[in-house]
Amino acid sequence: MTVDLAPFRSHFPALTQTHAGKPLVFFDNPGGTQVPQQVIGQMTDYLRRSVANTHGAFITSQRTDAVIDECHAGLAALLGGEPDEIVLGANMTSLTFALSRSLAREWQAGDEIILTTLDHDANVTPWLLAAEERGVIVHFVDINPVDCTLVMSDFERYLSPRTKLVAVGWASNAFGTINDVQTIVKQAHAVGALCFVDAVQSVPHIPCDVKALDADFVACSAYKFFGPHVGVLWAKREHLERLFAYKVRPAPETLPSRWETGTQNFEGQAGINGALEYLGGLGVGYMERYDQLLGETVGQRAVLLSAMHAIAEAEQSLGQYLIQALQTLKGVQLYGILEPERGHLRVPTVAFRKAGVTPQAIAKTFGNEGICVWDGHYYALRAVERLGLLDQGGMVRVGLAHYNTRTEIDRMLNVLESI
Repeated sequence: MTVDLAPFRSHFPALTQTHAGKPLVFFDNPGGTQVPQQVIGQMTDYLRRSVANTHGAFITSQRTDAVIDECHAGLAALLGGEPDEIVLGANMTSLTFALSRSLAREWQAGDEIILTTLDHDANVTPWLLAAEERGVIVHFVDINPVDCTLVMSDFERYLSPRTKLVAVGWASNAFGTINDVQTIVKQAHAVGALCFVDAVQSVPHIPCDVKALDADFVACSAYKFFGPHVGVLWAKREHLERLFAYKVRPAPETLPSRWETGTQNFEGQAGINGALEYLGGLGVGYMERYDQLLGETVGQRAVLLSAMHAIAEAEQSLGQYLIQALQTLKGVQLYGILEPERGHLRVPTVAFRKAGVTPQAIAKTFGNEGICVWDGHYYALRAVERLGLLDQGGMVRVGLAHYNTRTEIDRMLNVLESI
């Protein structure tokens, strides 16, 4: 029987809201999830008791240092890395721009990088601008329009000893496609290239192990996995130590401080601790269920992995329910992987259009009914353009989280059918 995470809805105060007399339904999760009470509690506690800058000889500063240490250790447990390999910043986009600037210092005219047509623009434009400044050639891996998957043969076609970087998303923010990043990382390393993985849309939905993946850089966003607006970058220690870091002179040379420019968002880091506390509470009850998958993993890492396995299982069921139901509606066209037997190759992010109605009109109607969805291109510019939909308003995107329910899906389907 599929795991039922509905009881955990009670941890999310936002889910009790109403609009026009109806409960609000949050299907805008790919743009940012709601937060559990643990996040609100830890951020409030920090702002009440611990506001200070770091490394002072007084109690509030010491509390701030403790929050920072807990946050880095917790994120390392979630991702599978080490605490000093975790770099925090304003958001994934800012971190990627900063990293691209540092990496580009080592590029020369005639070098090459590989990007994909499927990616969010945050994993495209930083590299494009860096390549333009250095005279570097850019190749784009195409997508299969039928199921919105990457044309894997393009990687083999473009990879060469001149390749310096391969940047790829783990999961598509537009279509939910889970890319074969393990193979891509191996192919990149085989020619001596580095590999940057945008894991913003995968970390909230599937277990992550950066060490097993062996990518050089993995970026994600805490506000996509029930936390506040903070960006997260994991990188191999060798790169964090070797690469030039743009920082002020008094900033430490130690990791990860040399990459965390200026004063950080300490209340945000407290909020991340709250999100990890919530996930830990969820995961502890399912460890026996995933005993074989956890293997010999222990401690906070094991509990968080258990939570992510439970979330993945619950969302797989919800996602398939949504896809199958949408396929029964007249005039609705879905994009991405649709076959149930390939359901494990996607996260529960679903894009669709309905004949004769613009995505904007659908989203507005949903919004009036208290159903939150996104419409447009969601920054997956090249992918939507590749499908010929950029000038047609893009698509409607419904993104599920484990706190969503089939009842909410049915309510949305009823509204869609009436449009």
